[in-house]
Amino acid sequence: MRLCDDGVRVSGRRAGEAFALEVDVIVNATGFRPDLTMLREIRVGLDEIVEAPRALAPLIDPNLHSCGSVPPHGVAELTHPEPDFFLAGMKSYGRAPTFLLLTGYEQVRSIAAELAGDRVAARQVDLVLPETGVCTTDAGSCCV
Repeated sequence: MRLCDDGVRVSGRRAGEAFALEVDVIVNATGFRPDLTMLREIRVGLDEIVEAPRALAPLIDPNLHSCGSVPPHGVAELTHPEPDFFLAGMKSYGRAPTFLLLTGYEQVRSIAAELAGDRVAARQVDLVLPETGVCTTDAGSCCV
């Protein structure tokens, strides 16, 4: 990454080839560990280690998965004991640093379908992420 006159030049590798792009801004989407204090009065089911929804935690555990090896998931993995309550996006990943924005978009699509009453669409998770190249650059992993 290098500052340019009107933005930032980002370089790395894509499909094994050198690649560079000038952009106006870089949005840092790393998030923070969620502060769940405001949720103390509702029934939230979180994994004790990863601090993610219990069904999602084994799928995103950073000891077992990288960004590219997390399987697609949606409302089924994001459900809590509290009816119609879901954590989505980086906050759903608790301590796991493997979150990708595309994953969050699919989570929200799945939750919206569920809340709209379309249970079939909510559970049909079609997101496909490549297994390699998603989380790494010449500078190292974006997820660690």
